[in-house]
Amino acid sequence: MFEFLEPAFMQRALLAAFVVGLCAPLVGIFLVQRRLSLMGDGLGHIALTGVALGFLLQTNPVVTAVIVASIGAVILELIRSYGNTSGDLALAILFYGGIAGGVLLIGLSAKQSNVNLLSYLFGSLTTVSRLDILIIVSLAIFIFFTTLILRKPFFALCHDSEFAQVSGIPTKALSILLAVMTAVTVTIAMRVVGLLLVSALMIIPVASAQQLGKSFSGTRLMASFIGATTAITGVILSFYFDLAPGALIVVLVILIFIVMIAAAALSRKLNASKEMS
Repeated sequence: MFEFLEPAFMQRALLAAFVVGLCAPLVGIFLVQRRLSLMGDGLGHIALTGVALGFLLQTNPVVTAVIVASIGAVILELIRSYGNTSGDLALAILFYGGIAGGVLLIGLSAKQSNVNLLSYLFGSLTTVSRLDILIIVSLAIFIFFTTLILRKPFFALCHDSEFAQVSGIPTKALSILLAVMTAVTVTIAMRVVGLLLVSALMIIPVASAQQLGKSFSGTRLMASFIGATTAITGVILSFYFDLAPGALIVVLVILIFIVMIAAAALSRKLNASKEMS
């Protein structure tokens, strides 16, 4: 019945999927509130440059991806804060710059890197090593406790940044920290769903939870539950049906979103009927 727990690679895959599915929506909810849902995509392409740099330097690609994506996140926030460039345009620059940098560095590295790169683009839970697990869990703990401790300042920043600044909250520092946390989330999630699908695990569980969530805290908890549950379910189903776990997880998250929309519509209809009666 629980034969999926027997292989060591499945144990590592389930642990990685759980922590990423749990933590990704904790950052994603703030991105949704700030209307920066595509930020994960932009930083994902910057992380691609970091992965390629890791192959070129023959070091752990996750580590170089964290460093490069974090630098890109800081640059993005500085452009948004001090430059005349809009947030969307800054994201577009990161988007294309990340792809170009990744392709150039891959061209300089060994030919076998092109094969290995696919596991980072689309996710490959079955190849997660013990070192990857150590890095993923460590960074996930950082994300979890940071979002827990700073949830009120982050909420104030995302809800009304001008009021937060007047209230004495260091909005620029928090914006940079949130951007770096997004970069870290992208890099730990790339081993689960891949850089091309990473935003889905950050944003869609939040969008699903918003359909029925009645408060920010409730939506936050529900989004994390949806993310963790769908991630684990996707890994287990991929084991039995021999499917790509990253793509399957994203499909499950989207199905949950559709179900939540239907449930929210039904709830509104029932409430309207009660009011009329």
